[in-house]
Amino acid sequence: MSSHTVPDFDAFFAGQPREHLLVAIDLALLEDGPDLTSDAVFGPVDRLAAQIVAKQQTLVAGLSIAPLVMERCAALLESPVVGGWTWTPHTADGDELPPGFIAADIEGPARLVLKAERVILNFICHLSGIANLTRRYARELDGTATRLLDTRKTLPGLRFPEKYAVLVGGGQNHRRTLAEMLMLKDNHIDAAGSITAAVAALRAAYAPCPPIEVECRTLDEVREAVACKVDRIMLDNMDLALLRESLAVVPTGIETEASGGVTLETLRQLAEASPHGPDFVSVGRLTHSAPVADFSMRIRKA
Repeated sequence: MSSHTVPDFDAFFAGQPREHLLVAIDLALLEDGPDLTSDAVFGPVDRLAAQIVAKQQTLVAGLSIAPLVMERCAALLESPVVGGWTWTPHTADGDELPPGFIAADIEGPARLVLKAERVILNFICHLSGIANLTRRYARELDGTATRLLDTRKTLPGLRFPEKYAVLVGGGQNHRRTLAEMLMLKDNHIDAAGSITAAVAALRAAYAPCPPIEVECRTLDEVREAVACKVDRIMLDNMDLALLRESLAVVPTGIETEASGGVTLETLRQLAEASPHGPDFVSVGRLTHSAPVADFSMRIRKA
């Protein structure tokens, strides 16, 4: 079992996240089109049993997406089937599985099981891979006060599942949408004329104003952001010397986030750059470069 608190699947995928997840599932099923092979080989009453099997040592993430895929597939299936289906999980998201472990059993109409098979595996393999990579990065921060963040560098349409997988692996989510936190980058600051003017524009536009983060690349920019009393300062692509200087001028009460080109090898150095933090290190590769985990589906006649 993992040592951190694994998010509740239904709580995370409520409201907008659930709507987006169901759209992603439907699109994945529609992309495949009709399963002409299975429709020809199996009749409406034929049934199959399937086992989702871990083929490597791996965390599991996204397991609860499988019954959603079955539900949506049953509603979208082009060819008729007879009878219902069952889903029996033998583990939970956040658990570490040994090679050969049977994560879940599925039983149902052959046409339904085979149509859903690849979509189920694509989600579980991808999200478990993100959880695995996140755990590797999170472990590098053990013993420090720095927390690991993801970014919005996610696959289009999979923002919420991928950020859920980061939580499963022991990371934390940065803003999930552009409205959760307002981030001022150089293009915003250039348009406004200064950090001070840009922050003032945000606070004038919204009441209450969401949290504000300012991306800073120089010590002068950090000092200006501090004077504006923003909620968080991103220390972007700074070397260790500049990072230490910047952290030293940020008072308690303003969060700090190191970002830009972070690797597994440099992560600990960043976390230990100063006794003052940074509070967070954000890593885009958690979602955009995670290798998939290896799961398969074993099929037999029911």
